[in-house]
Amino acid sequence: MENTNMNKNALAADASSIKASIDLSFLNLKFSFKPLVFGGLAMEYYGLRKHGGDVDLLIANEDYQLLSEAYPDKRIDVWGNLGVILEKYSFFRSVGHLDYNFYAAEAVEYEDFKVISFERLFFMAAAAMRGEPDVQKRKNDFELVFWSNYDKYKNSEYIQYMEEHRSIYERAPNGTIYGGKYHGSI
Repeated sequence: MENTNMNKNALAADASSIKASIDLSFLNLKFSFKPLVFGGLAMEYYGLRKHGGDVDLLIANEDYQLLSEAYPDKRIDVWGNLGVILEKYSFFRSVGHLDYNFYAAEAVEYEDFKVISFERLFFMAAAAMRGEPDVQKRKNDFELVFWSNYDKYKNSEYIQYMEEHRSIYERAPNGTIYGGKYHGSI
């Protein structure tokens, strides 16, 4: 049964790209907890950018243990974040040493999977950029989530006020006007 109750910050949420990209029937595994979609496919879900060819999934430790036993030669260890890579799927038990329970908070839930909440995706993008500040993809993804969040919540009335005084702000030191004096010698 699908829960289409969108989280409050869902942008252009669209599950069709995820449903078209995920087919885990080859695993013959019933997950204890629904796999959590993150990474590029979550970015696409929220209408930020298209995903690449891979699918990043976060799974509970119990499910990771089963996969790692079944596919010991497919295990990966990224600075202590353990995973299993099968075909185009990357199954991780943690990202940035934060586990399924952390990232699954307020996730959007569907029948066979969950999608990371926009807030957690934002956190993940910020953490990735902090960890790899020189990687352009990290910068780009952070910019996408930051500006989409900012654009959604900015106060248009305040922006209009700023625009009405733009020429004065541009002449003021650091764009700061003291004492509300907009005219005269700035």
